[in-house]
Amino acid sequence: QVQLVESGGGLVQPGESLKLSCAASGTIPNFTVMAWYRQAPGQQRELVAAAFSGGSADYHDSVKGRFTISRDNAKHTIYLQMTSLKPEDTAVYYCKLTAGAANFWGRGTQVTVSS
Repeated sequence: QVQLVESGGGLVQPGESLKLSCAASGTIPNFTVMAWYRQAPGQQRELVAAAFSGGSADYHDSVKGRFTISRDNAKHTIYLQMTSLKPEDTAVYYCKLTAGAANFWGRGTQVTVSS
C-alpha cells in the first residue's frame, strides 16, 4: 500500500509564493507519473502539473510559467513551487501517484489566495 502526504498549503496574498510537498511511503512500486491536481469548491478536480519518470513535465495552461513541478526519486517526494499566485489558484491541492493501472491519492492540502 502507498501513502501520500501533502504539506505546505496555507493562506497567502495575490502575487506571493508557496511550495507544496508530497511524500510517498509504504510499498512504493516503480511508478511512471507523479502529479498535482486541484479542486476548487463546486469545480471538478483538474490536473495542475505532472512529472514523468523520464524527466519531462506537463502543466495546465493556467499555471505555465508560474508553477514548477519537481521530483526527488530518492526521497519519493514531489514538489510544486507556485509563484505569482492568483485568487483563482485557491483550491485543495492533491498529490497522485500512478503505477501501471493503480492510482494513489493523498488527502490534499488547502491553498487559499486572498487579500
